[in-house]
Amino acid sequence: MTSPRIILSRSNIRAKKKLGQHFLSDRNLIEKIVSSAQVAPDEIVLEIGPGLGALTFSLSKMAAMVYAVERDSQILDELKFQLKSEGVENVVLMEHDILAFDIFALAKAENSRLKVVGNLPYNISSQILVKLIQAREVISGATLMFQKEMASRVMAMPGTKEYGRLSVALRYCADVKKVCDARAELFFPKPKIDSTILKIDFKTPERPAHDELFFQNVIKAAFSKRRKTLKNALSGSHLNIDAEKIGDALARSGIDPMRRAETLSVDEFVTLSDCLEK
Repeated sequence: MTSPRIILSRSNIRAKKKLGQHFLSDRNLIEKIVSSAQVAPDEIVLEIGPGLGALTFSLSKMAAMVYAVERDSQILDELKFQLKSEGVENVVLMEHDILAFDIFALAKAENSRLKVVGNLPYNISSQILVKLIQAREVISGATLMFQKEMASRVMAMPGTKEYGRLSVALRYCADVKKVCDARAELFFPKPKIDSTILKIDFKTPERPAHDELFFQNVIKAAFSKRRKTLKNALSGSHLNIDAEKIGDALARSGIDPMRRAETLSVDEFVTLSDCLEK
């Protein structure tokens, strides 16, 4: 593959720091990511941030169609030129902000669930993950690259300092597995820290919350002031439930009000949410 440095230089394009652009340049890692995605010949892929096409070309050889969503028009023009030069016809390039992109509309248009693959920009990776969780009914799975620190937060277990809102929200509805780490040296420009690739398989929650939107709000409220006890964090939150009712819900849930949010399991959050919602 042609080095991203060479492509950018000959095209007179600079990597944009504000978009978190770091282009993958290692063939072995590309093959590992694409292989772990397990894309079938009849599947539709949504690629987030294709950049210069490091993953796009390999995905196009496996999938029925690849929809690549890219915000940078300069990069998009360069990728369009490369795809045309190689005669690739099953990739649709879309200039769009992924946070505003309608995933449901794409799935409906294709009458198919989507497989998502992408190297996520660090500054919006948590927002993208929340968006995918909300759209999981039309997503069969996702293989995503996060900066290492973010991946640790996503995979964190209760009782650890990394455990937070995203850990709970994702474990509620998905199985998460680490594929591998990716050293910073494998990207151009070189990022400050290493990355980690995670494979996410969405599933029906083992114990669904009675009101899932309220469940998500309870998680958000609990972690909004994580140094406070659970009762105090919830009492002073956007839930607008008075301290007495919160204390009663905690008692009915069998949860000590002096505990902190990072000690609760997903199942305990579901129990608490259902009691508060009633």
